[in-house]
Amino acid sequence: MKNAVYAQSGGVTAVINASAYGAIVAALESRDIGRVFAGVNGIKGILNEELFDLTDEKRSEIERIPYTPGAVFGSCRTKLEKEEDFERLFKVFDAHSVGYFFYNGGNDSMDTAYKIHRKALEMNFPLRVAGVPKTVDNDLLLTDHCPGYGSAAKFTAISIREATRDLKSMYSDSTKVFIMESMGRHAGWLTASAALAGIDQLQGPQIILLPEVAFNQETFLRRVEEVIKADGYCSIVASEALKGSDGNYLSTAGYYDAFGNIQLGNIGQYLERLVRENLKCKVHVALPDYLQRSSRHIASLIDWQEAIEVGAFAVKEVLRGKSGFMVSIDRTCDRPYLKELKCVDLSQVANGTKPLPEDFISEDGFYVSDSFLSYARPLIQGEAPNLFLHGLPIYENMAKVKVRKRL
Repeated sequence: MKNAVYAQSGGVTAVINASAYGAIVAALESRDIGRVFAGVNGIKGILNEELFDLTDEKRSEIERIPYTPGAVFGSCRTKLEKEEDFERLFKVFDAHSVGYFFYNGGNDSMDTAYKIHRKALEMNFPLRVAGVPKTVDNDLLLTDHCPGYGSAAKFTAISIREATRDLKSMYSDSTKVFIMESMGRHAGWLTASAALAGIDQLQGPQIILLPEVAFNQETFLRRVEEVIKADGYCSIVASEALKGSDGNYLSTAGYYDAFGNIQLGNIGQYLERLVRENLKCKVHVALPDYLQRSSRHIASLIDWQEAIEVGAFAVKEVLRGKSGFMVSIDRTCDRPYLKELKCVDLSQVANGTKPLPEDFISEDGFYVSDSFLSYARPLIQGEAPNLFLHGLPIYENMAKVKVRKRL
């Protein structure tokens, strides 16, 4: 009987551990899987033969996994490139009788999962590989949306809604422009979710700056000035990935990760300086950063439930003999919200990016359309349950016993 390995990769989401829970419980309850391991810090830990054995963990602690933020087993941004990396990886799999591998991540992680699947076929190694999707960026191909997005969208909408209320209270003789920077490396899905703040007609941001729309300084300043004249203040949400007409990022941190992705940042400060120097008004900037992707306490119930489901579905499908796939969410109806889970080929997902469609963007490029609101609204519904003690949330406290190394 073969064993299974689950691992987490890339930036976390508020519900990545819900997917971990779904996959782990399904594997533990299967009669076809021996022991269930978790890679310590993703594929990096597996290469180092660092595995947690979850088989004998207390079930009470397993049950706390989906209530926990971060990545309970650790994550990484390690890229598999060298032949010796693959040789080492499969030696570890062989040494621990691993026949099932579940990789929970985004674009780059799906590329890693695909490479491992392809290598297993080349080597005739008996390994079934499944990609479990997650990303707050919501830009994975061949899926309606990604687990993690709904919760980050909910946080974004609530945060800008509250901050805009604050701004409205103070603008008469203080701050007139508030700018919140949003995550989103290549696509504006998360930035766009700020529009949900005005869902019941209370004012949210008046301007949303998306990476799919080339930034024009003069047009932007003119719009801000118009909004201030009309409302007295201007609330803005801007994507960290804003680009100019030349296609280059407006603001970066100046370094790259292991996958060659430029690290973005400081777009808020860039815009703040632009507004302050040209419009001569007080500006405040907020950078949610990790808070935007890890705020488990206000996670979406729909998102949390779906995250559990995709993890369990991945296990179910590999036990049916499938390999080399990512679990996909196929929406069948907006109202009521209905969906189905399917399998899509990893080769068609790896390293791809899904931008915000044109029909989700307003004609002037400074907001989103009603079509986007209809798309995003179901994904933030409900509040995922939390476990609290003495006023603070409580999380898992597993023993996390490491497997004895054999290599």
